[in-house]
Amino acid sequence: MLRAMSHPSHAVLRAPLRGWALLGALGVLGVSLLTLFGATAVLAEPEPLRIGSKRFTESYILAEVLAQTVQDGRVGSRVEIKQGLGNTAIVYAALQAGSIDLYPEYLGTVNREILKNTGPTDLATLRAQLKPLGLGLDIALGFNNGYALAVPADLAQRLSLSKLSDLAHQPQLRLGLSNEFIGRADGWPGLAQRYGLKQKPQGLDHGLAFEAIAAGQVDVIDIYTTDAKIAQQGLRLLHDDGAYFARYDAMLLYRLDLPQRHPEAWAKLQSLRGRIDEATMIRMNAQAELQGKGFAAIAKEFLAAGPAPSTLPASTVSTNSYWAKLTGPDLARLTWQHLSLVLGSVGLAALLGIPLATWVAPHARLRGLVLGATGLMQTVPALALLAVLISAFNQIGTLPALLALTLYALLPIMRNTCTGLAEVPAGLRLAGMAMGFTTWQRLRLIDLPLAAPVILAGLRTATSIAVGTATIAAFIGAGGYGERIVTGLALNDRGLLLAGALPAALLALAFEGMFALLARQLRRPDQADFLAAPR
Repeated sequence: MLRAMSHPSHAVLRAPLRGWALLGALGVLGVSLLTLFGATAVLAEPEPLRIGSKRFTESYILAEVLAQTVQDGRVGSRVEIKQGLGNTAIVYAALQAGSIDLYPEYLGTVNREILKNTGPTDLATLRAQLKPLGLGLDIALGFNNGYALAVPADLAQRLSLSKLSDLAHQPQLRLGLSNEFIGRADGWPGLAQRYGLKQKPQGLDHGLAFEAIAAGQVDVIDIYTTDAKIAQQGLRLLHDDGAYFARYDAMLLYRLDLPQRHPEAWAKLQSLRGRIDEATMIRMNAQAELQGKGFAAIAKEFLAAGPAPSTLPASTVSTNSYWAKLTGPDLARLTWQHLSLVLGSVGLAALLGIPLATWVAPHARLRGLVLGATGLMQTVPALALLAVLISAFNQIGTLPALLALTLYALLPIMRNTCTGLAEVPAGLRLAGMAMGFTTWQRLRLIDLPLAAPVILAGLRTATSIAVGTATIAAFIGAGGYGERIVTGLALNDRGLLLAGALPAALLALAFEGMFALLARQLRRPDQADFLAAPR
């Protein structure tokens, strides 16, 4: 009798169950992507040389110079470049964790920011301090790129500004300083103390500072002395009359075991010792920022021709069209990385969140506690969460990015699952009990299929969040469309910014269309249809 009574319910719920199978496929896809990541990591032989960079023009260029020097035209040389990882703290953490093997760094930064020395320190002492950390400092590239403060030439003339101590007499000046400079031990705090400066600086991305000062939104910015736009915008550098800024000679900060693991690559890198002078570095920065030339092309030209006299480009118009930037050779790779992050995180969140929400849904207090905890995670800024995960797992890249996106996707999935289950008519549950269904049978054949449209809406929201938030993963070397956005910010290149933002928007629209089709398949069967089914 029970068999005869339960059979019609299968017919009534057939369409929702088909849709439910599609939802489960998302979770399977997420696990498959994780498996693929693991398999790729295991099978990658030989181990590549991993080169990192910070998130500003010069560091991008130097990373390409290092990579092409090692490859030297040989296809078999395995080199990975992790561009635009972030500020000093993030790139240094990646080096310590072994996520990268080396990156271009500056002597003053190692001394003050990394080793926390309070005064000038010779190179031998720095190396001795780095050795217990498993790190080394070598191969001086040949130029000094120090910090300085710059003002427009007309403002400097009007207020008689020529040195940093003059700022103490102009408290009304608006300072727009990079966020890293504001927080660095060798940046704003010490500078303000040395010169008695009372201004309250505004935090700006370094790539946007030149635009802000050109538009008259700020009066003073911090610059690197090899910035290409100093002369192009007619800025005047304020003399460091208090001798606050140390020298920032460019060198390679590397893991001590690198020469043993990659002896051939290390030998090739020696050829860069003293090869890049300040004029050459300014010229290469100008090619990127004023001509829009790609980092790889700049590095290739430098290695082929060697140092040349510094001449600013005659044209300040980017030579690359927007279409070329949008459809660049990296599009397929970035699309795969972005899709992997989105589908992997939403799939994992579904596998974790739906069963957990199903378990806590009948218990009001437990449900409130769990949803409150997942909601609290939504309030944590994405970059802060990434920093915590980097510290916890001692690595950068895909893993911390995937975990962060999974945590952000949990709330809409769990909340909608609880809501959908709560909206299942009590009469249908009673009917299932009357048929002799077990709790699992009722959940599988009645509750979850009927709640599926609401759960699908949660997955839809989680996917939209993941598509947008995944762009931030580029800050820690996880790739995706955010890689173009991060580079565009560093270069203040609106075209490159849009070349990253537009594909992300199109991907979000594609997912919206897919979920709209799924929603049609998950039309909730009416209670009347269920009760009218033949017994």
